[in-house]
Amino acid sequence: MGGTITTLIFDLDGVIVDTAKYHFKAWKKLANSLGIDFSEEENEQLKGVSRRGSIDKILTWGNLELTEERIEELMHQKNQWYLEYMGNMDASEILPGVVSILNQAKAKKMKIALGSASKNAPLILDKVNLTHYFDAIIDGNVVTTSKPDPEVFVKGAEDTQSKAEECIVFEDSLAGVEAAINGKMIAVGIGHPQTLKQAHLNLQGFDQIDLEKDILEKI
Repeated sequence: MGGTITTLIFDLDGVIVDTAKYHFKAWKKLANSLGIDFSEEENEQLKGVSRRGSIDKILTWGNLELTEERIEELMHQKNQWYLEYMGNMDASEILPGVVSILNQAKAKKMKIALGSASKNAPLILDKVNLTHYFDAIIDGNVVTTSKPDPEVFVKGAEDTQSKAEECIVFEDSLAGVEAAINGKMIAVGIGHPQTLKQAHLNLQGFDQIDLEKDILEKI
């Protein structure tokens, strides 16, 4: 590593905002409606996974097979519940230190991209008033493959006209860290270092973090 970093790419859920609680409530409601138990442990396995990939996992756990039409209905229902739960979301739900890191990156004239499996990413960024920070928003509406495939981050690099080796990806899921590494980018794990030990650097979060000293000088 040690090259020039021009671009920061952020996952959304668990990195910029914590919408995980809303996803958990919606997935649990959906699973329970199908007679399937759903715990926090199982919810962890859905982090960074697409909506379709998530419902496939839930159906596998419940040993259920459904028609494509029914699966589409369930995905839509889950999203409706999720949107209802997060309807009152505002800037107070931005995770600590995020705005500071974004401001530090802007001051350094760095490019900033979002790389998220969420199809609701633009809506969420609008709700928390962060959209103006981003030079590119790559979400579940424009990618065809889920993490650990690097497509979402590769597109983020392309849209900011950045080379892979110039990009740092911030991720809170193992699939996301693997996607960044598969894309030949630098992976910074946000969360428990034991869970994300493949990352090049681990942070508990962005609170009190100096972009230059705590991140750029350490990679």
